Amino acid sequence: MTKLQIDLLGTSFTIQSHEKREYLEKLVSYYSTFIDDVKKTHSIRNPIQIAILSGIMLCDEIYKEKEKKVVLENKTYKPIQLKTEEEVNRKTKEMIDKINKVL
Repeated sequence: MTKLQIDLLGTSFTIQSHEKREYLEKLVSYYSTFIDDVKKTHSIRNPIQIAILSGIMLCDEIYKEKEKKVVLENKTYKPIQLKTEEEVNRKTKEMIDKINKVL
C-alpha cells in the first residue's frame, strides 16, 4: 500500500493506493498543471472553483480521447480488391495525384 502526501490549493491530505508512488506522483503533477493553467488563464481565485474547473478540463480531455477510441474501434479495415494490373496502375495514379494536390 502506497501513501502519498498531497498539497494542492492550500489543502493538505494523505491518500493510500495500491498504485506505485511514481505513478501517483505523475498523476498529481499532471493535475497540478491543469490547476496552474486555470490560475493563469482565468480570474478565478477560489480554490474550490479552481479544482472544479480543473476537473472539468480533465474530464473534457478524457472524453475526447474516449470518443477518438470509439471512432477508431468502429472503423473496419477493408482492403482494396484489385483484379488487374491496369486497375492497380489506375489506383496508384489516383493516390499519387491526391498526394500531389496536398503538397
